[in-house]
Amino acid sequence: MALTVYGAILSPFVRKVRILLGEHQIPYEHTFIPPRGQPDWYYDISPLGRIPAIVDGDLKLADSAVICQYLQDSRGGPSLYGSTPEQAARVRWLEKYADYELAPHCTFGVFFPRIVACSVGEVADEARVQASLTKHLPPLFDYLEGELGEQKFFLGEQFSLADIAVVCQLINMAHGGELVDEQRWPGLSSLLSRVTARESVSALLPAEHQLVAKLSGRM
Repeated sequence: MALTVYGAILSPFVRKVRILLGEHQIPYEHTFIPPRGQPDWYYDISPLGRIPAIVDGDLKLADSAVICQYLQDSRGGPSLYGSTPEQAARVRWLEKYADYELAPHCTFGVFFPRIVACSVGEVADEARVQASLTKHLPPLFDYLEGELGEQKFFLGEQFSLADIAVVCQLINMAHGGELVDEQRWPGLSSLLSRVTARESVSALLPAEHQLVAKLSGRM
């Protein structure tokens, strides 16, 4: 039975799982599940109804962090968690930072009000967008810029899930019409460019851009 990933392609958490699958060249099937209004049967796979979730044989798993760790452990391949316990801990911390600190503002503070809300006929909450951009995100970006320093990736030369998790949030912010200020945060801006150029990411983006254009009425 093929590995199946459930979720919406514009979800940064679904994207994170799909990028890991691409990095390891793991074949999978994708089944669309919306972030809201999930069908009743989906709760058997994801008890809280959240996306992403996977089915791998008899195994059902929800939560992107748990899924990514499982796929790394079960499929092998080059580690996206570094090569030492210290690096693995750093990766998990930065993944958590992206998921719990960046997501409320990059995805739910910029992308959702400008793209998702408008697509269902709601008025964009621009005050919320501006609060995310001017108040909440700058100190978060300052921290990440310091963690990157002059390095290519958060683990130096080694690409990891930390880079994936952070960039997944920056992609959603970009879908909402906002890029990282390359003058203020040159490291983060370069990381975004560097990671989106990887085949595991660039292969996903055309379909995402097309969907964003459709949702925002540009098609």
